[in-house]
Amino acid sequence: MTNRRTPHPDPMKRMIENALRPGHFIGWREADAFSIGLRQTQVAIAALMKSRPERTVALYETFIAGCAEKADEVDGSDGEFGAFAGGLFCGWIKARQAAGADRTETARLLLAWMDDDPYAFCHDLERGAVKVLDREGLKSFEQAVRVRFDEASAAPGQPEDHARDYQFRRWGTVLKTIYAAQRDIEKYLDLTAQAGLGEADYETIAAMYQAKRKPLDALEWVERGLKIDQRSGFKLGRMRRKLLVQLDRGGEALDSAWEEFAAHPDKFTYDELMRYVPKPARGAWHEKAMAASEKGELGSLIELWLGTKEIGRLAERLDSAGNTELDRLSHDVAELAAERLARTHPAVAAKVFRAVGMHTIDAGDSEHYDAALSNLEKAMTCYRKAGLDAQWNALVAEIRGKHRRKTSLMPGFEKLVAGVGPSREPAFLDRARKRWNKLGRA
Repeated sequence: MTNRRTPHPDPMKRMIENALRPGHFIGWREADAFSIGLRQTQVAIAALMKSRPERTVALYETFIAGCAEKADEVDGSDGEFGAFAGGLFCGWIKARQAAGADRTETARLLLAWMDDDPYAFCHDLERGAVKVLDREGLKSFEQAVRVRFDEASAAPGQPEDHARDYQFRRWGTVLKTIYAAQRDIEKYLDLTAQAGLGEADYETIAAMYQAKRKPLDALEWVERGLKIDQRSGFKLGRMRRKLLVQLDRGGEALDSAWEEFAAHPDKFTYDELMRYVPKPARGAWHEKAMAASEKGELGSLIELWLGTKEIGRLAERLDSAGNTELDRLSHDVAELAAERLARTHPAVAAKVFRAVGMHTIDAGDSEHYDAALSNLEKAMTCYRKAGLDAQWNALVAEIRGKHRRKTSLMPGFEKLVAGVGPSREPAFLDRARKRWNKLGRA
């Protein structure tokens, strides 16, 4: 018997129900269309906030509850549905504030949802909440969280009381997020004295001092963080350089940027370096940077040299690269380089196109044989443009010898050798039109 749902009389609630599609599992193929429907519904609810805030609150609550009911019917491998549902809480907060709702009650309800969160909709909810809570609401949220933190701090725990330790860390993290939003440095520092300094705290404290126009204090915290947290060195390093410029110590900022580029030459560190180079000296510094970049990792250098139009340098490096080094390149980066070099350095481009295509074929990745054939066709074109027909013929013989049993590859490859590669295949719509014309003449 078909399970029929009675349409909801409220048009907005009916819209929520239609968007959630209860009883229907949403696989990855339907995820995009499903997300569009959810977001359209969210926009429609938010549009009511100015005129009917109380109704908007109720609709958000219905939508959140509906998402919880739907969670088991959605392929959540990419986390998008959970992130969407989590974002609804921020709309709910704004709606309650627009309706003049009690801020203490808002904080209580937020914590209740954070406690009862089987689908992790509220994971890191505090990060979004502090951005939309007004001053009074943020204060109420702080007070409610502080109670939780103090309870976890005061609770007598055993040496391996993991539950207590988790609550202590959890509410300490939420409090830090609140104090950072309030830019309350004193409370933040008092809390770190109790909860300890984490790797992210140095940057957060420095940012608060920077916002209060205290660059010396901010610089002190950045430098402390750099001594402890090497993994965040790039982010803290950028902050340090900006602070040095504010303190009229631009030379130190340039030295720092150069040191970072020399250690890790790529597009991002190059852009950071040139940000601190005086305009009259940029030519000389560019040459210095390019010479130093020669020691870098090939994948990073391709993007750097393409971006700086160092095509000759790129061609020379790729020409000297071995198969192992070429195999380590991502296909996207390698193809980007080969496409550019095909115009001016066809022999090198052919080498790269060949490497990308053969990597797929040697791996037996049959799902991507079409892409491999496309790369081999481009290699063939470049070999012939460079007058290297003998190398192309040798590659044809190699593929026929090593891969002749790959039935999903060889028919397409033989068509390519005969001059009918992927680029010469008629497009789908052209084939459809040809079929239609034949029918019309029948």
